Amino acid sequence: MNTLRLALAYARRRPLATLLNVLLLAVGVATITLVILLTGELEARMHREAAGIDLVVGAKGSPLQLILAGIYHADAPPGNVPLSEVLELRKDPLVREVIPLALGDSYRGYRIVGTEPALVAHYGAALAAGRLWSAPMDAVLGSEVARATGLSPGATFAGTPGRGGGGAQHRGTPYRVVGVLAPTGNVIDRLTLTGIDSVWQVHDAHGHAAAGPAEHDGEPEAREVTVALVKYASPIAAVRLPRAINARTSLQAASPAYETARLLTVFGVGTDVIRGFALLLVGASALGLFVALTQALDERRHDLAIMRALGASRARLVAVLLLESTLLALLGLALGLASAHLLAASVGRWLPAAATLAGGASTWRPEEWGVVALALGAGILATVLPAWRAYRLDVAATLADG
Repeated sequence: MNTLRLALAYARRRPLATLLNVLLLAVGVATITLVILLTGELEARMHREAAGIDLVVGAKGSPLQLILAGIYHADAPPGNVPLSEVLELRKDPLVREVIPLALGDSYRGYRIVGTEPALVAHYGAALAAGRLWSAPMDAVLGSEVARATGLSPGATFAGTPGRGGGGAQHRGTPYRVVGVLAPTGNVIDRLTLTGIDSVWQVHDAHGHAAAGPAEHDGEPEAREVTVALVKYASPIAAVRLPRAINARTSLQAASPAYETARLLTVFGVGTDVIRGFALLLVGASALGLFVALTQALDERRHDLAIMRALGASRARLVAVLLLESTLLALLGLALGLASAHLLAASVGRWLPAAATLAGGASTWRPEEWGVVALALGAGILATVLPAWRAYRLDVAATLADG
């Protein structure tokens, strides 16, 4: 009987213990891998969606809230700011481009953003159907919005206040869909775009303050927007511009690079805890394999002694144990990796808010090689002592004991 067949035969002799050790290792591997896939995709997406935006300018408050609202559209903005102050930034020689955004309403949970065509160009989006907005109440849907709502050019819809979509619709001022964007893999896929004047028109008609005119004695004051995305004209702007905005204007400037790094640092604490738990599972699996192999060695001492008496070398005995442990580790590894990728692909079904992270399921991340090494290392380490005992087996004494 060759070494592989012998190792498989030994593994089948204790099916319950074998299954439990494989499943324990698989759970540990799946947990670590799932964390790697989801956090890797999250970090890549956050960096991708913030790429090219050097500064977000808006109302004073939390800089992180400003970034979450202005770039990722995952939070409510701290307030509105005068459009005149935002447009003044365009005159600054340190500024290359300013893209204003007017927020406030949504449709079926997807945010409606009043902006300029420059935002479409910034994300490199192209039209899949129709055209861009050219008149008040024209709307262009991101690819995910169009897919989820079933709207197409020619359809109309009414927005609702806030992001949850639970308020009363602005039925008196419906939007007309004039275009649909092709998928980009960026946040623009989840937005409904329109002109800033459309947002003003909706809120003028309904007497709301969000991104609309401020009211004083019944007369509208200066128009407002929510945030502005700023691109620097030169590297020196990174030093001078944020400080000047924060100190000399009523606006607040927040750096996407800094705030995103801070957010990922906070988020990383939780993922480190999950990784630690998964490492404990892998360690427990290695311990289980060690115990199982040690017990199995005691049961097989007579068999191994007979093999030695029939001419099997000590190296072959060690190889049988090592191969058995490695096969179990490979089985747990394969099961864990497959489970992690399947869970990542279906994350949107059990956690809708994380559906955009499912894209990481189809990629192999370099960190997964570390998981492979960890699982195989655990299997090999569990074999060291049993293999050493098999190597030093006293054939004559074992056979004499019968």
